[in-house]
Amino acid sequence: MKHITCNKKFTNGFTLIEVIVGVSLISLVLFSLVSVLNTAFRLMEQSTKSIQVAFLLEEGMETVKIIRDSSWNNINNLTTGNTYFLEFLNHDWIATSTNTYIDGKFERSFVIENVYRDINDDIIVSGGTLDINTKKTTVSVSWHNGKSTSTKSISAYLTNFHEI
Repeated sequence: MKHITCNKKFTNGFTLIEVIVGVSLISLVLFSLVSVLNTAFRLMEQSTKSIQVAFLLEEGMETVKIIRDSSWNNINNLTTGNTYFLEFLNHDWIATSTNTYIDGKFERSFVIENVYRDINDDIIVSGGTLDINTKKTTVSVSWHNGKSTSTKSISAYLTNFHEI
């Protein structure tokens, strides 16, 4: 009888260890699952912002082309090197110096630069002859990314194709 009592005490202690190990394993699995879900949600948010930024950049470049198509003077009269923003006003797109945030998150702007050509009519970075019928435009989208600000940009050359 003494022998059975000792096994009962040993079995009770072993059950307590099994419970502690089981709870630890379940806690570890739950913590890992929460960590994976947190990372997945963060990546989905970043992916969504990247897609939004890509669309805003494309829309911005197309909008600058629409402004150019309505009149080359709309582009040619802008001060080179200045930052401009896009605004839809009275059924037309205009370039403005007033910043407007898109969805309260994204800042879209563009800059117009002069284009110079060498004697072979190739575009060069500096020097050469000013091409009055071509402008380089860079559209940028900025947004707050946690503690920092991220910016993506695209560039294209606009031409006064009515005069060429």
